Amino acid sequence: MDNYKIIRNIGDGGFASVKQAIVKTTGEVVAIKKLNQKFYSWEECLELREIKVLRKTVHPNIVKLKEAVRVNDDLYLVFEYCEKSVYNLIKESVEIEEQKIREVIKDTLTALAELHRNGFFHRDVKPENILIQGSQCKLADFGLAKEIRCQPPFTEYVSTRWYRAPEIILRSRKYSWQADMFAIGCIMAELYTRLPLFPGCSEMDQLTRYCSILGAPEEWAEGSRLASQLNFCFPHMAGVPLSQIMPSASPEAIDFMYSVLTWDPRLRPSAENCLQHPFFHKRNLSSCNASGIANTLDVRNSPLMHSSSVNYLSPGFKPQPNQRNDGLRKIGATLVLGQNFRSKS
Repeated sequence: MDNYKIIRNIGDGGFASVKQAIVKTTGEVVAIKKLNQKFYSWEECLELREIKVLRKTVHPNIVKLKEAVRVNDDLYLVFEYCEKSVYNLIKESVEIEEQKIREVIKDTLTALAELHRNGFFHRDVKPENILIQGSQCKLADFGLAKEIRCQPPFTEYVSTRWYRAPEIILRSRKYSWQADMFAIGCIMAELYTRLPLFPGCSEMDQLTRYCSILGAPEEWAEGSRLASQLNFCFPHMAGVPLSQIMPSASPEAIDFMYSVLTWDPRLRPSAENCLQHPFFHKRNLSSCNASGIANTLDVRNSPLMHSSSVNYLSPGFKPQPNQRNDGLRKIGATLVLGQNFRSKS
């Protein structure tokens, strides 16, 4: 790590600490993440979820892993540096224009589409994990990511509660990429109001808050089964129209949020399909009459947009050629430690 000069501490967490640094030879600014866990071999390092994901998924809207260095059994991940996160954007803004919201959500969906296409889902999509570099957003922190094709059961304690999908709150052990899509709806609403849409103080309070805005689920047999196992009864609430909560949001934006904020995960569109929604295209439909909007934008009743119209476990998944960062080369069972992976004892 002699090649880097630490500038300041960015943050500390239960699993890692992150610092801003510069490359001494070039002056490039980077972010260095030091894992709290000890790693006694490169084989252990290669099993780390974050490395697995970032070796396979290379995309402009996904934060780039530039280098990994192991020093005295400590692992350092060197990332491209991003000035701030969407969380900072929300806290610093008096009001966020809809065009900016469109750009943030579109970039994040593009990242998720690539992630899902490569066979992973994030499981912790939240404002803090969407970084901003110039005018571009980049999805980050893949420490909780999971392979879509992995066999359940999965752990239920993933993602920050306020952005957690109802099936996870209800402790389903078979959730998949649809959980990422629900989080997108929560984040988009927060960009309009600058306040969390569902700030629950407990898991049961979280479910009640979903009901207070979305209304109680009407046709979700699996949800009713999961709720009964927890001795939870969905309160009979009609919900509040999102247009009342976000009066500045366009009809297209409201319709899109309804499409992803559905109780039943099978009805949530994939990230790839979300990008086809009119909200993300330049044509302005806001001047259409109410019936035109309803007929044109109601993706909730469109088979094309529902996750049930594609492979439920793998949205748009297809075998991809390995796209790996330069230097991440493998021969047999051993890793060639190139410029991206270095080890020091």
